[in-house]
Amino acid sequence: MTNTLAQWFAQNLGDKMSPELVIFLVSMIPILELRGGLIVASLLRVKMWTAIPICIIGNIIPVPFILLLITKIFAVLKKTKLFARPVLALERRAMGKSDTIRRREFVGLMLFVGIPLPGTGAWTGSLIAALLGVDNRKAVPAILLGILMATVIMCVVSYGILGQVW
Repeated sequence: MTNTLAQWFAQNLGDKMSPELVIFLVSMIPILELRGGLIVASLLRVKMWTAIPICIIGNIIPVPFILLLITKIFAVLKKTKLFARPVLALERRAMGKSDTIRRREFVGLMLFVGIPLPGTGAWTGSLIAALLGVDNRKAVPAILLGILMATVIMCVVSYGILGQVW
């Protein structure tokens, strides 16, 4: 799914705005995040060393907002008829992936964010950390290290193996 969405962004936005802006925006979007940004960067032929900081910054920007505000936002939304069920479903889905983080807080959170699998990444990791009440002094460095880990893995995939195919 990430590859399909990444291809859509590259095809539909690549000629309407600068490639750097496209990969920055893609890196901020839940589900795609940094992994999608680096795939789009390789599709748009953005040099890896240019793409890395753009994608990392784009992926980091939502993290403090999620860690600091999401529980308050969810509390308000759960009081509304329109958003209560979707918010509860999102919480259940996120908490269903929380076992590793719950057991090993720092390392678990870092691995959860860093291993680029469907449903993992900085957005979900930040959400789970906030819902579990993980101290931000542990959560932020773990998420940042996870983002760096995902960057290395996705650079190999996007610019190495898949870079040869695309």
